[in-house]
Amino acid sequence: MDTAQGLLDAINDVLSNYVLVVLLLAAAIIFTIATRGVQFRMVGEMFRALVCSGRVQAHTHADGKHISSFQAFMVSIASRVGTGNLAGVATAIAIGGPGAVFWMWVIAILGAATAFVESTLAQLFKVRGEHSFLGGPAYYIQRGIGKRWWAVTFAVLITVTFGLAFNSVQSNTIAKAFEQSFGIQPLYTGLALAALSVAIISGGIQRIARFSQWAVPFMAIAYIILAVVVVALNIGRIPEIFAMIVENAFGAGQVAGGGLGVAVIMGIKRGLFSNEAGEGSTPNAAATASVSHPVKQGLVQALGVYTDTLLICSCTAFIILCSGVYGSGADGIVLTQASIDEQIPGRFGSVFVSVAIFFFAFTSIVANYYYGEANIAFIGRSRSAIAVYRIMVGGMVLLGSVSSLGFVWGLADVTMALMTICNLAALAVLGKYAVRCMKDYAAQRRAGADPSYRASTIPEIASRTQCWPE
Repeated sequence: MDTAQGLLDAINDVLSNYVLVVLLLAAAIIFTIATRGVQFRMVGEMFRALVCSGRVQAHTHADGKHISSFQAFMVSIASRVGTGNLAGVATAIAIGGPGAVFWMWVIAILGAATAFVESTLAQLFKVRGEHSFLGGPAYYIQRGIGKRWWAVTFAVLITVTFGLAFNSVQSNTIAKAFEQSFGIQPLYTGLALAALSVAIISGGIQRIARFSQWAVPFMAIAYIILAVVVVALNIGRIPEIFAMIVENAFGAGQVAGGGLGVAVIMGIKRGLFSNEAGEGSTPNAAATASVSHPVKQGLVQALGVYTDTLLICSCTAFIILCSGVYGSGADGIVLTQASIDEQIPGRFGSVFVSVAIFFFAFTSIVANYYYGEANIAFIGRSRSAIAVYRIMVGGMVLLGSVSSLGFVWGLADVTMALMTICNLAALAVLGKYAVRCMKDYAAQRRAGADPSYRASTIPEIASRTQCWPE
């Protein structure tokens, strides 16, 4: 295990800490400019697209079933809102200092443009599956660029990253939290999680969407209420906390690592793990939605980045920074639990965070599984392959629960970096089509219409967009 950990650390030093950070920032800035700041200009339209998503669209799946824009949004939020929001933020602060929070905000605000582009492309190039639409980077790489090998490479990477590596992080965090709060051995937690996960994921996207539609809002609202209580108890210190975040963001007074670079790297890495902008993961959920125009789901998914990082990650950051215990040596979920215990009498913090992390992380497990299933279906429609994959997911959930924190995060960082680089390269080639879709959407809105996309809008790719009418 020590040898594996050392190898992961060496790869991360180059791949995740430098190459990935530079590429993510570059893509976010380029797409912000190309879309003329879609994440700022069209915030109102994001909410409109989400609120109106309950209407049954004319553009539905062939069998009459459809995943609504809201359900697809909740599946993506279920994946986004997980251990990154509670344990990942704590790890970023413990290693990079309070300044890491500032860089989380930066990558979320800029990265929302990247999220808009990739989810719009997922809608544009989606295909009809057995019970829902299918899409994501593997699909838009093959149909948009015409490179099967590139598409299959991404499909393999996302299946390994989300179904296996990321799910080991989720189960590890749940197991650590339950051990801290209830004294339950990680092995027993892992066995229960593996069995429950397989039971939910066996129902496919329809069951996952229904589960996420109810579980995600419940867990998010409860956690936000807790954060509001903590902030209210420390209302006089909020200006001081903001000042500390900004000062540390530029290298002043780091808790560990000592410097601007650590804050930037940890903020962006943990921010990416949490909001997933540019990774190529949420487009898989975005593609399932039945909408009348690709841009509608692109806008909804950009809003998801704000929900994840600016709202829920910030809740965790303020809870930790208000507590003053972030320099105590605690890390991960244990730091978040200790921070709440410091401010609310009794063991409320440990127990509440354990319950919260179960909902946050478990919904991520089932949503992460779907990303892998969709991409296995892309490689080849094999029921036996899906069955084997479900067993492997259960196995990684179990393995993650009994592994070390450093190992599961190191594995997740390496696979995440490879997958993200593969997706960003595709966005560099295809991003222009998302921009043209955005211009078409804006023109129809200015004319007072509810935007509806036609394949002939972009003639050169009309034959490659299977699900849009002429």
